[in-house]
Amino acid sequence: MLPKLLAASALLALTACGETSTSWDRELGSEVDKGQFGNATMNNTLLQTGEMSYTVALAERFSAEVPDTINFAFNSAELSPEAQAILRKQADFIRQFPEVRFRVFGHTDLVGSAGYNQKLGLRRAQAAVAYLTSLGISRSRLEAVVSYGKTRPIIQTNQPEMRNRRTVTEVSGFVKSHPLVLNGKYAAIIWREYVDSGVRPHAGPAATASAGGGG
Repeated sequence: MLPKLLAASALLALTACGETSTSWDRELGSEVDKGQFGNATMNNTLLQTGEMSYTVALAERFSAEVPDTINFAFNSAELSPEAQAILRKQADFIRQFPEVRFRVFGHTDLVGSAGYNQKLGLRRAQAAVAYLTSLGISRSRLEAVVSYGKTRPIIQTNQPEMRNRRTVTEVSGFVKSHPLVLNGKYAAIIWREYVDSGVRPHAGPAATASAGGGG
């Protein structure tokens, strides 16, 4: 009887171990590392150097001084004259801060399939980036465009809604190789005076052609 009890106890112990350990041949520590090992150290470093807080400060300054959003006609990635005017203002700001990187996010309204809107949002972000680069902004400072498709509407409606059809430009960080960044002089970058008068006004025709029909 005793041998049977011992055998049963051993079997239960092995079963319990099997529930907490996924594999006997997995390397030591694999259960601990979920792919985020080092994130806490990285975030702590960013906070200690001030990079994270200064990124937030510059992002707030950008959104306060320059329109960060442009809108699109239904089912279109074509830039309207109004959108181009906003992107020119963004380019003027970006040009004043060569140490800073930016990212453009594309969005759509809720009409249409998720797959189609994912691609449409990406086309819109690419159109904004292409226009910014045509104004002299280095493509290396405009980080990979991202499409959220129809997953982040401003207005919750299944009807066509222009406020949802947009791209948003945001500060995403600093150019690591820039001397001021290497020396940790983030404050000197953030509080540099942005001078509107230092940028010559756009001398295009009073009304560039009206935006074509939507679709």
